[in-house]
Amino acid sequence: MKKPTELLFGTAGIPLSADKRDTINGIPYIRKLGLDAMELEFVRSINISKEKAPLVRQNAEKSNITLTCHAPYFINLNSLEKAKLEASKKRIIDSARIANMCGAWSTTFHAAFYQAIPKEKVYENVKKEIKEIVNNVKKEGINIWIRPETTGKGSQFGDIDELCRLSKELENVMPCIDFAHLHARSGGKINTYKEFCEILQKVEKYLGKEGLENMHIHMSGIAYSDKGEQHHLELKESDYNYKDLMKALKHFKVKGVVISESPNIEKDALLMQKTYKGL
Repeated sequence: MKKPTELLFGTAGIPLSADKRDTINGIPYIRKLGLDAMELEFVRSINISKEKAPLVRQNAEKSNITLTCHAPYFINLNSLEKAKLEASKKRIIDSARIANMCGAWSTTFHAAFYQAIPKEKVYENVKKEIKEIVNNVKKEGINIWIRPETTGKGSQFGDIDELCRLSKELENVMPCIDFAHLHARSGGKINTYKEFCEILQKVEKYLGKEGLENMHIHMSGIAYSDKGEQHHLELKESDYNYKDLMKALKHFKVKGVVISESPNIEKDALLMQKTYKGL
């Protein structure tokens, strides 16, 4: 679980322009593009086998690419149905296991839905289940960060305060901060330099300098309504103030990865990287 020593930029999955769109070939293509990171997308299913994982690791090490992982979407750690709850935990653990075999540094997931249950009760439910996940991962010797992600709708567990608090209270847990989700969740706020700085100040308040030097970030443009996230957009087709976000990340000396989830993943990863390096 080698932590990045600077801020790296990469794509959520295999670049769209890659000739061979599979993980093994996608990793060296990331390097060819001039990017430094790639997220393994297990969002529909865990699509890398135990047999293939060492080859993924080998390619990532050879190309000097930092890997992260996004666990399946079908997760709800606040489910009232025991079978769904157990399946959710298994998906996260299985993702962490394979991602670790691939040499990934961090695995993220959308943790839960409120389901009309009081927020503090949901928080305690999610905390209990993530603690169990972390304990299971540790028992297996899996060395990877477990990261609930900030979510894009008010109906979903995962605002910045909940995730910073979880990360402070649980070992081996850090937030994955999706700035586009925060923008959508707030109905178009969290889109100025001042507001970006306030988010990063909050991370530092809860988690210290380590919080800023150990960041897994998602970014894209985003369409939203008063209920929150609708769908992702390319940065230049959205109202997202990505230039000021890059300034805030630079000012706070953030380290880790910025993963582009734009409809054109490599185009916007390169745009953010160029903007950041030009500051």
